[in-house]
Amino acid sequence: MTVDIDVTYHGDPAGIAAAARAIEERGSTGALWVPEGAHDPFVYLTLAATQTDRLRLGTSIALAFARSPMAMAYPAYDVHRLSGGRFVLGLGSQIKPHIERRYSMPWSRPADRMREYVAALRAIWDSWQTGVPLDFRGDFYTHTLMPPLFNPGPLPFPSPEIWLAGVGPRMVAVAGAVADGFLCHPLLSRSYLAEVLRPQLAEGRAGTGAGEITVAAMAMVATGRTEEAYAAAVAGTKKQIGFYASTPAYKPVLDHHGWGELHGEAHALTKAGRWTELGDLVDDEVLTTLAVVGELDRVGAAVRERFDGLASRVVLSIPYAADDALGLDIASG
Repeated sequence: MTVDIDVTYHGDPAGIAAAARAIEERGSTGALWVPEGAHDPFVYLTLAATQTDRLRLGTSIALAFARSPMAMAYPAYDVHRLSGGRFVLGLGSQIKPHIERRYSMPWSRPADRMREYVAALRAIWDSWQTGVPLDFRGDFYTHTLMPPLFNPGPLPFPSPEIWLAGVGPRMVAVAGAVADGFLCHPLLSRSYLAEVLRPQLAEGRAGTGAGEITVAAMAMVATGRTEEAYAAAVAGTKKQIGFYASTPAYKPVLDHHGWGELHGEAHALTKAGRWTELGDLVDDEVLTTLAVVGELDRVGAAVRERFDGLASRVVLSIPYAADDALGLDIASG
């Protein structure tokens, strides 16, 4: 399969329109993704949508459980309309402390909740697209009221695709069962995708009658324009791997490679507040297994080679300070 490389934008919202135009003008076959971090992803993509004509746009990811399905349905539908049908809604669950303590929203049975969340979104959009009465009743969400005043009406194209992110086996299986696409977490190796995630997706999809799911691998990439920038990229990527390693949810990736002890060491450093030392735990073998490392003129080809046959898209993760054009240069390489 052909592997397209997509770019992620993390910067100030004021800069995304120029970044999106640059990607489109370069003739890239990829897409532009934005995470939900310090800024609202739908503000980002509204700006990008109005300044581009062909570029595919997506959230990588928007936090599902921070909003009700109805609160998610409106901005996603509007960005899809503004972009002329180019939007992909990438959803993820986040983790319990963020949902409960940062957003003050409920958390329970995340895989079951996500399955129902996707069904609720599609029921809402179907009501808007076709005019059928809204009557969704689930264990977590109920949507039974849609007066004409609050119905944005049909789109001249299908509703947005829904892609899910997942780490644990139950969430990955849910993605296989109900999503149009799957977004891998950046702590990823080729063998983990091939031997763990792809079988879990296939198990979830079995018996659904749905076609093949789109798989997008998120990949950490360490490169730079100068020797100093290259060294800084390697250091920043090692630190990011150490941070991910400290989180219990990501330990299975380490266990897969026989590096389970790295989780305990990294977790101990975070508990002690020694965040700057996380990168010191990551040796070159761990680095090159979990990230693509190379010179700028060759690293794009290395990204495609790593995920050839396993993913149709790779979403770049650049966990260090870099200019906005670096991701585009990697994708074009």
